[in-house]
Amino acid sequence: MVLSENDAGKRLTSAAAKGDVAEVRRMLEECRVHPDTVNEFGKTAIQVMMMGNTSMASVLLENGADPNIQDHFGITPAHDAARTGFLDTLRVLVDYGASLNVPDQSGALPIHIAIREGHRDVVEYLAPRSNLGHQDTRGDTALDVAMATCTPDMVELLKRQLDSTLALQS
Repeated sequence: MVLSENDAGKRLTSAAAKGDVAEVRRMLEECRVHPDTVNEFGKTAIQVMMMGNTSMASVLLENGADPNIQDHFGITPAHDAARTGFLDTLRVLVDYGASLNVPDQSGALPIHIAIREGHRDVVEYLAPRSNLGHQDTRGDTALDVAMATCTPDMVELLKRQLDSTLALQS
């Protein structure tokens, strides 16, 4: 079956959003739909999938989906996984080359988002992999965000990571 690019994008993203891994796999392998084909809203399957579905993420990434694709706000799948707290999906994204230091339109890295959302396990994973000196458009680093959100455990975690990074650099 030959699909127009418009139909292919719509069907692929719909299947991804529903969590239908078998249909996504079929479209990628049998219909040879590129995993970054966009739907009518300009979104790809990895951008609309349920972030808790690591199987979906794996199938899309194994078939060449761009783990660093950004929407018009600069949001990447890593930002979405950090926002929603799905650490397993974030790990899959990183395994397939997702950068954790790509800022969104507001200059926020995934770690900024995870701190704001209170996902400590995600912050713990991101801290050693993120540029902790990066400032968002307001000039806030990850530590500044943690202090502003009054999360002492995250402040301590980030301070330890910063100390560890400085010790390695000396």
